[in-house]
Amino acid sequence: MNNIIVKSDQEWQQQLTPEQYHVTRKQGTERAFTGKYHDYKEDGAYHCICCGAVLFDSQDKFDSGTGWPSFTLPADETAVGTKSDRSFFMVRTEVHCSQCEAHLGHVFEDGPVDAGGLRYCINSASLDFVAEDVN
Repeated sequence: MNNIIVKSDQEWQQQLTPEQYHVTRKQGTERAFTGKYHDYKEDGAYHCICCGAVLFDSQDKFDSGTGWPSFTLPADETAVGTKSDRSFFMVRTEVHCSQCEAHLGHVFEDGPVDAGGLRYCINSASLDFVAEDVN
């Protein structure tokens, strides 16, 4: 298992935009349909905006109609972690980067049944897209 990347709040604030910091370090959420990747359709991989870890593959992205990028599964079983989130008077499962613990979004059990039934609902502000290298 990799060591967790730890930085001070000041270091994260210097590295990230205010929105990226709010979402990834303060468990914020961008408004629906406003994120860069909610309707993005290019081939490649989605990386953590904080540490660069590969989180999701474009082949596993689907249009959930929710206004946030949605994926059926992470890039691999160790890419993300989850924990219970009891904020806003509800119980949800928070998704975070396994390498730096950046808040990414939440996972729900209302995804495509033929792909396992999960919907990883992820904030665009927590992602950096890297296009597939086509030679």
